[in-house]
Amino acid sequence: ISHICLSISANFDAFGFYGLLFAMFSIVCLGSSVWGHHMFTVGLDVKTAVFFTSVTMIIGVPTGIKVFTWLYMLLNSSVNVSDPVLW
Repeated sequence: ISHICLSISANFDAFGFYGLLFAMFSIVCLGSSVWGHHMFTVGLDVKTAVFFTSVTMIIGVPTGIKVFTWLYMLLNSSVNVSDPVLW
């Protein structure tokens, strides 16, 4: 997907400053809401909540940075809806 985004958007690098900034902000907002839900709604104890929070962040941060960077690259370029984008 990174190669498709680079060739379609005509950018030189895959991870730009604003893409990473948007990704980090989105991950913080989503992670905070999930953490609040697990801590206060479900009633987990502190040790269990810390475990699930850390595991979620370890999995979610790299994935979120990739996905939000791809979306930012595609939304800020003139993209034709072609086969690689639809696939």
